Amino acid sequence: MTENFTFKLIARDGMARCGKITTPRGVVCTPAFMPVGTGGTIKAMYLNQVRDLGTDIILSNTYHLMLRPGAERTARLGGLHKFICWDRPILTDSGGFQIMSLAGLLCKLNENGVTFRSHIDGVYHEMTPERSIYIQNLLDSDIQMQLDQCIALPASFYEMAKAVELSLCWAERCKNAFGVQPGKAMFGIVQGGDNQRLREHSAEALSMMDLKGYAIGGLAVGEPQDVMLRMLDCVCPVLPDEKPRYLMGVGTPDDLLQSVARGIDMFDCVMPTRAGRHGLAFTKFGKINLRNARYAEDLHPLDAESSCPAAYDYSRAYLHHLVKSREALGAMLLTWNNLSYYQQLMQGVRDAIEKGCFAAFNTAVRIRWSKGETT
Repeated sequence: MTENFTFKLIARDGMARCGKITTPRGVVCTPAFMPVGTGGTIKAMYLNQVRDLGTDIILSNTYHLMLRPGAERTARLGGLHKFICWDRPILTDSGGFQIMSLAGLLCKLNENGVTFRSHIDGVYHEMTPERSIYIQNLLDSDIQMQLDQCIALPASFYEMAKAVELSLCWAERCKNAFGVQPGKAMFGIVQGGDNQRLREHSAEALSMMDLKGYAIGGLAVGEPQDVMLRMLDCVCPVLPDEKPRYLMGVGTPDDLLQSVARGIDMFDCVMPTRAGRHGLAFTKFGKINLRNARYAEDLHPLDAESSCPAAYDYSRAYLHHLVKSREALGAMLLTWNNLSYYQQLMQGVRDAIEKGCFAAFNTAVRIRWSKGETT
């Protein structure tokens, strides 16, 4: 296995592309979906199950791990991989999203960084670009994200422009703090809200920094899907073709397919795990809400042709019972099924791109989903 971090494109079909990210801890086949393990765990799943679904890489969060169990403690215990028993690559988000999502705890934000109160114990913490990279190094993650300012939409042009310039300043500081780390990568994050000019400016400035990869942040934060796709249409052509592109926090199966069609290589989202914990199953037929009384005596499995035992071993009636009874097993089985569906979808995407039939695959999946909940 190489000691370098590399990205190689294998095939293209229109703007869609498949490739391989190679790291010392393993290869990530793209387009890739990263299950979200915010605090070092994929909720309701064993990590060996996550691995067996074909997952090459997971995501964890710098902010949450900094607060609990603590980055220094994690380092003393051998790093995040050893701590959680995961030997494949890990991407760590920098904590920038929490600046927006936990705005009620925000005390001060300026060019130097951000000061906030912990949502756990109220203790004050400062997060600077340098501190964010330092924490990610303690965690020993394979892909590290720059600290950025993500803002909710809608927002004024002034707010979006200010966030872009601050994020670019922080990207330079993160790059300097990251330095040269063989086998690892730091990604920059394109911001700019729903403004094409700001997005292009952000992408162009980050491209000049010659980073190992580029993320597109600040989307799926309140804007319609067509706005998100329009931003991808303007950003992807600006970003270096030979570097991986990561769309942060997205999304639904349709979001993934539409974004792959525009040249995105990596995704993460809590949707499949969160939906599973709330009784919603994702299948090739569409979404199935197991809370619905129509499934109380339905002996059909979720999907008899799936490769996941959660999809073919258990009846919808039993899953309905588990969900209505609030049994932990219900959340476990539906999360297992959902992550399996997402990874099977990504494998189907990669296969279709290599065969040159992605457009047909995309259409077929979206038609099945448009029919809604199965009978």
